[in-house]
Amino acid sequence: MCAKNAMEEFEALLNESFEIDTPAEGSVVKGKVIAIEAGQAIIDVGYKMEGRVDLKEFANPGEAPTLAVGDEVEVFLRAAENARGEAVISREMARREEAWDRLEKAYADEERVDGAIFGRVKGGFTVDLGGAVAFLPGSQVDVRPVRDAGPLMGLKQPFQILKMDRRRGNIVVSRRAILEESRAEQRAEVIGNLTEGQAVDGVVKNITEYGAFVDLGGVDGLLHVTDMAWRRVNHPSEILTIGETIKVQVIKINKDTHRISLGMKQLQADPWDDVEARFPLGSVHQGRVTNITDYGAFVELEAGVEGLVHVSEMSWTKKNVHPGKIVSTSQEVDVMVLEIDSAKRRVSLGLKQSACRATSTAWFTSPTCRGTSVAKMPSRTTARAMLSKPRSPRLMSRKSVSRSRSKPWAAIPMPKPSAA
Repeated sequence: MCAKNAMEEFEALLNESFEIDTPAEGSVVKGKVIAIEAGQAIIDVGYKMEGRVDLKEFANPGEAPTLAVGDEVEVFLRAAENARGEAVISREMARREEAWDRLEKAYADEERVDGAIFGRVKGGFTVDLGGAVAFLPGSQVDVRPVRDAGPLMGLKQPFQILKMDRRRGNIVVSRRAILEESRAEQRAEVIGNLTEGQAVDGVVKNITEYGAFVDLGGVDGLLHVTDMAWRRVNHPSEILTIGETIKVQVIKINKDTHRISLGMKQLQADPWDDVEARFPLGSVHQGRVTNITDYGAFVELEAGVEGLVHVSEMSWTKKNVHPGKIVSTSQEVDVMVLEIDSAKRRVSLGLKQSACRATSTAWFTSPTCRGTSVAKMPSRTTARAMLSKPRSPRLMSRKSVSRSRSKPWAAIPMPKPSAA
């Protein structure tokens, strides 16, 4: 009778053991740490199965493992039994499976994921996304090229998943997309606080051939070379240095493209406002030659005010000569103001007429000046009108006509001195 009962109990236990839902190989199971020895954790995964896992699989990149006896962990069951009768388990593979489930959901919802750069590979870096390893291309590290990625290594930070393929185990992430999104939000906030005509302080970040980029506190504006000063600026480095703090004026804001145009000369007085009062017609001034072309030379009268000395106004005697053979760059010359157009910011100057300037009311007897004083000397337009006016043959001989064509000022009648 006792033997029969024992057999029935054994049969019941055997049937119960068959009914137990044992975990399938290739799945994630829960286990309990029962011992730690020789750099390995012995984990009981139930169902009379135990396995060993290296402690390094429980540590995040760059961190020490924090595992103690009695902790419950999830491991991946690779095989129920090996040659030693132990279960083949892996913590790293369990983390990977868990991470892939989480990352696939984040990728579908276009959410950011946290990770840490822990290695360098060809063309980029490797990133640990909490169990899954992703590739970070070098072009996606920052908005600008990164020369030293040391400060970024091991630092937990957000990333954006660009693409992923679970079957191939391929994940590509971007740190640059996160930075650009943050910069876009910051730019929108800064631009919203700016108005055209406002004067702000900025830091020169970069200098190019055509201007300089100025940081206005999270957003860059372009300071074009033509808006740096009223005078001619050949290169921005003449007046600016990288890292310098300058005051600029907001000229224009494009809220669609978030582009800002800046100016420095707008904060200074415009030298063309009263140019006619400071440089009256017929007056002679000393200037500096700034540029020489085939048709003449540009002379700077003062900072921001330049005039053109046409090749025809350079010499009475030298004809069809290149201006570079008469004057040279940076040369100080005396020029006479012939015409002024404030609207177009143009000044016509004469080099040959400056030899006829007078220091008193006396008339010159020089053959070059033909006895004409500065005060009485007409403008170029008036002189041309006088020459184009028909004259009686009795008043103008062939010799005087020929002379007037070669030297227009000679045709201007010289006033007679008074009897006194």
